Amino acid sequence: MKKLCICIFLILIFPQNSLFPINSIQTAFAQQKPIPPYAKWGQVAVKETQKKYPDARVVDYLHIGKVSGEHSSTEKFKLWLKGSQKEFGVFVDIEFNNQTEKIMKITYRETPR
Repeated sequence: MKKLCICIFLILIFPQNSLFPINSIQTAFAQQKPIPPYAKWGQVAVKETQKKYPDARVVDYLHIGKVSGEHSSTEKFKLWLKGSQKEFGVFVDIEFNNQTEKIMKITYRETPR
């Protein structure tokens, strides 16, 4: 009976979720970040590099930057690939039309680092 009285007393004095101060409870929330404008070009770089190097897998990638021109722009990436015999980097440049965003040219350049 005593336990029941104590429980009822606590519920009345400390309503729902107020046993601890709000600030003392740490809750982790995933932070929503905006999707960067180069994200779709990064997906293209990964997809096309996988086609060019089917025996290797992409293990990492880095957006290097964008070179903007009057009629076309180029998004630049460095991908890191791992094959059965070696690991290597590939610089991937995707040139596209500024108006239509149609891909004009994709170039690949391998690097040992």
